[in-house]
Amino acid sequence: MAKLRYFDAKKPANPEPVPPAAGYTEFLRTGRINRDKTHWLAEERRYLTFEEVAERTASKLRNAGETTHGRLNSFHQSIRFPKLIFHHTLRDTPHLGYCHVTAARTQFAKYEEVSWAFYIANFFARLGQNDNFFEDISLKYSRMYFAVAVHPDKEASEKKLTINRDIRGNGVLFHTHDPQTAIRNVLLLGARNEQLRDIIRQL
Repeated sequence: MAKLRYFDAKKPANPEPVPPAAGYTEFLRTGRINRDKTHWLAEERRYLTFEEVAERTASKLRNAGETTHGRLNSFHQSIRFPKLIFHHTLRDTPHLGYCHVTAARTQFAKYEEVSWAFYIANFFARLGQNDNFFEDISLKYSRMYFAVAVHPDKEASEKKLTINRDIRGNGVLFHTHDPQTAIRNVLLLGARNEQLRDIIRQL
């Protein structure tokens, strides 16, 4: 794939100056060509570095994470999630990235206690089962919400979490492009009793 180039689309172009009356008549009259810069095209577009693009992406992801975390914690006083917001942009496409919003532990189905993490991405993709977690990245939807089961990485020298693929075969607890479905699923994971889960399911 060719290396992407990004330009600053928001930067307003300098207004095109009004040319003096008929430049060709000036040439016919004096035999001179006006090479003044105002007669040339506007400045070329300013291309952004990958670092600048990643910084802009990071700001949008953090804002989305903050907003989503606020919505989660405003639902019910008995459901509170820690704010653990950090982001990553994809290496060769820094306009794409994902944001970690929160993490917690829960009990559900046949699993006694599961640690999980909730993320938002600014693209949609299939969640893979190998080291390349995102597969078939698509811009069909502007957002993707997903939660995965996690556990400490035994092979890492420092404390690091990795996907617990013993849960549901791939570690994915839910995966959707719908924000309402995502909020409901996270609330279900955070609910402490079945009575509260029943209320959430009716939303």
